[in-house]
Amino acid sequence: MTKQIIQTPNAPAAIGTYSQAVKVGNTVYLSGQIGLDPVSMQMVESIDDQIVRVFDNLKAVATASGGSLNDVVKLNIFLTDLGHFTRVNEIMAAYFIEPYPARAAVGVADLPRGALVEMDGVLFLG
Repeated sequence: MTKQIIQTPNAPAAIGTYSQAVKVGNTVYLSGQIGLDPVSMQMVESIDDQIVRVFDNLKAVATASGGSLNDVVKLNIFLTDLGHFTRVNEIMAAYFIEPYPARAAVGVADLPRGALVEMDGVLFLG
């Protein structure tokens, strides 16, 4: 199998030595997304805005890979304040339908660019 690099202008450009996603066979590995607006490359403000922006960024990369958020089989969530976990669940319900993907939520000390939330995931295009 060969690697296919996924790139879309509808999500923030990589700010380091990584790709937005890599597709190998029917599996797509989504890099972590933070609340950066893909046009301005500036961080959106509130936790709610950041959560929405992260899901929109992940959705854009999933679409560019030929899939959708419905193809996500694993989602990792990193929060600088686990008190925001309830808001993640509430907002996530607008982006995903059952059956939901497997998921982990981890509290972290810090994230790039002062982000409050970061998410990455794995898609299976079957």
